[in-house]
Amino acid sequence: MADRTPPLTVDELRALVASGEIDTVVLAFPDMQGRLQGKRFAAPFFLDEVLDHGTEGCNYLLAVDTEMNTVDGYEMSSWDRGYGDFAMRPDLATLRRVPWNEGTAMVTADLVWDDGSPVVAAPRQILRRQLDRLAAHGFTAHVGTELEFIVFKDTYEQAWDANYRGLTPVNQYNVDYSILGTGRVEPLLRRIRNEMATAGLTVESAKGECNPGQHEIAFRYDEALATCDNHAVYKTGAKEIAAQEGCSLTFMAKYNEREGNSCHIHLSLQDVDGVNVMAGDGPDGMSDVMRHFLAGQLAALRDFSLLYAPHINSYKRFQPGSFAPTAVAWGHDNRTCALRVVGHGRSTRFENRVPGGDVNPYLAVAALVAAGLYGIEQRLELPPACTGNAYTADYAHVPTTLRDAAELWENSEIAKDAFGAEVVAHYRNMARVELDAFDAAVTDWELRRSFERM
Repeated sequence: MADRTPPLTVDELRALVASGEIDTVVLAFPDMQGRLQGKRFAAPFFLDEVLDHGTEGCNYLLAVDTEMNTVDGYEMSSWDRGYGDFAMRPDLATLRRVPWNEGTAMVTADLVWDDGSPVVAAPRQILRRQLDRLAAHGFTAHVGTELEFIVFKDTYEQAWDANYRGLTPVNQYNVDYSILGTGRVEPLLRRIRNEMATAGLTVESAKGECNPGQHEIAFRYDEALATCDNHAVYKTGAKEIAAQEGCSLTFMAKYNEREGNSCHIHLSLQDVDGVNVMAGDGPDGMSDVMRHFLAGQLAALRDFSLLYAPHINSYKRFQPGSFAPTAVAWGHDNRTCALRVVGHGRSTRFENRVPGGDVNPYLAVAALVAAGLYGIEQRLELPPACTGNAYTADYAHVPTTLRDAAELWENSEIAKDAFGAEVVAHYRNMARVELDAFDAAVTDWELRRSFERM
């Protein structure tokens, strides 16, 4: 992978610490859900002790459920193994200021064991491995993630107390592309845009979306690992800024029965000279590389759905006519398909429309790369594009439940070959844990239907 220029250099950090402008450094890594976990350090201690040597964290952080409960079934971490530590090594290419927290800088960590070997089931390491495989073919991946969220006038504490029901969205109606609609919440959106820019993200735009209170802020396309790191920082920062503004926002895939929060992922390939290798003189204006790469997406999409849609709630998005895909199909600028080809020449790329706002970007992008490499290495042929309504056409269906997706993942030879048995087992267990928790829960739906009438 190419060297990355950090938003904040170590020398700049030293100067800011010496002047008293920075007093805290956050060292964090993405967990299985893509959330940032780690520690806050006094800045002088970070420079003296952590910068060169890293720190430790309990390895249970990659072996818990969403609620941070210890659960069984993980090979790398358990009561039998004593819940030891792994090491958190700072990746200084990610060093940045955190303007929404006064006097704070942040750096993302890679996870390694005591002997220096990588923690292979860590999301960042999973992506690194696939990008290294891609580099062996002479390519780098450039990626953009488009995250939607819904903003509420209620604080996170008020939302918790209300059991997340009856919340008041900041817009009462569909504000898709509405300047008035975004203007109603511009103080929050402006803070997020400007402070993300100070944190090293390149902001492109903000727009309203369909669900009341729903919005999207877009950032510039970047090298794959940088995009995923920025994605994780953005999700954390947007929630923290919302809390400071006395409101709340959610990235959950399907908050209610209306339009869900998507996270469409765009990807293109470049060669060692920085030339987009997806454009070509072949059919549909695509190169052979792109045709094989896209064919691999189709071949592996169902098997890899667990990495695109990792939660029970993720599968509620996949409804006909909802702008969330149901068909394993591709088309030119066709939003009814799971895979949408867009752009011309140097901007040629494809969009995977399966992921929702709850996606772990490292796992999803790793899946895109692995699927594309499968298509290249097997020289798969691309079927004809869908030119009509993929919702009503005869295509294979995106899995409709987490249970189905987990079984496809567990039994996938493509997944085992690309990711290895340890990674396949680790994330199959993650799905099992969530399914067990859901199966044991008594839902509001059951109470309403059964309390009196059954």
